[in-house]
Amino acid sequence: MDQLACSGETPWHRASAIAKLLLAAAMVAVAVSSRSLSLLALLYALAGTLALTARLPLRLVAAAAGYPLVFSSLFVIASWDGTWQTPARLLLRPLTACMVAVWLVGTTPYPDLFAPISRVLPRGAADGLFLTYRALFELTTRAERLWRAMRLRGGTQGGTRRRLTLAGEGLGTLVLSGFERGQRQYAAMLLRGHSGRVCGCRHWAEWAREDVAVAAMGVAVALAVFLAWGRP
Repeated sequence: MDQLACSGETPWHRASAIAKLLLAAAMVAVAVSSRSLSLLALLYALAGTLALTARLPLRLVAAAAGYPLVFSSLFVIASWDGTWQTPARLLLRPLTACMVAVWLVGTTPYPDLFAPISRVLPRGAADGLFLTYRALFELTTRAERLWRAMRLRGGTQGGTRRRLTLAGEGLGTLVLSGFERGQRQYAAMLLRGHSGRVCGCRHWAEWAREDVAVAAMGVAVALAVFLAWGRP
């Protein structure tokens, strides 16, 4: 994700982080607070337009579109009142939020995302989120390599008991690896003069010419709210 954010060449990638954060926050806030199905559909279309025009991989966009369905299905079933509008409304909210989040993360380097947060949260909490976000993707890559190695060495063959044992050993390896990596990283930070704030960059708030495109999308969101807020 961070590679996509740093190597992209679309206007969304060149726009400032503060403009994109404001647009994303506004779209998510409207999606969460609105009960208008028409407005939610318009917001989802705008969020999909953002993700597609940012030239993000279609597989990533499809995952963002399908990820909320897995976790929202039980809540949707429990809240069904016999109409199709209620399930559609309950699904469009997380779908829109996930699509906006993918666009934001896919076009903004993660230091620029966490720098504003570090101005609001305590230093320890903000730095913890910053490091956890980075470590998550590295642990995911390591888990993929471990799973591939287990498959090549026949770790997925045999009885259920053997496979569960190997899966537990692999999970333990990942936990120990993550702990050891955290210790090494913290020691390296101390040696390099860690001052108590990891994410202290300021260029996230520097406005750019491409912010005009973000502002135009903000106008489109405001127009959608004006036209469809009171409609069913």
